[in-house]
Amino acid sequence: MPNDELADHYAEIIRSIGENVDREGLRGTPLRAAKAIRYLTRGYYQSLEDVVNNAIFESDNDEMVLVKNIELYSLCEHHLLPFVGKCHAAYIPTGKVIGLSKIARIVDMYARRLQIQESLTRQVAEALMDTTGASGVGVVIEAKHLCMMMRGVEKQNSTMKTSMMLGSFRANHSTRDEFLRLITG
Repeated sequence: MPNDELADHYAEIIRSIGENVDREGLRGTPLRAAKAIRYLTRGYYQSLEDVVNNAIFESDNDEMVLVKNIELYSLCEHHLLPFVGKCHAAYIPTGKVIGLSKIARIVDMYARRLQIQESLTRQVAEALMDTTGASGVGVVIEAKHLCMMMRGVEKQNSTMKTSMMLGSFRANHSTRDEFLRLITG
């Protein structure tokens, strides 16, 4: 859908809430909103292969690789309101490692889609496992949801945490414990 068609829909939404799209402060808002929603959902136009871009490298490392505090911004699929937070992702390589920035790009690709946090956590973990062939993957996401802060129960200090443990992170308690200890320290 082109931006101008999206802009028409935003104009209709603005009119529907009783506003005048021709008043000074709102002139141009439908087009700006259309461009913003395209940017915020750009993950739909990306593929895992494009994001990783062959940045998989041979390695004899078989110890945990962890990236902490990857910022994420997403839109709740239930209310189209933002949720923001951070992702911690780790894996145990089995002959291959992934370029460091690619982990953050994977998080961003899936976050830039209409989401629920539970699915986002699973998608990141499965993508990392599939891409690297790791023996195990652990992903924890912590986020604040504006759908819970701005509307509904209006709880300002609530944070949601989700986790996904695959392979050795699920099967081996010491691997899981090491991961959880590293992300809290």
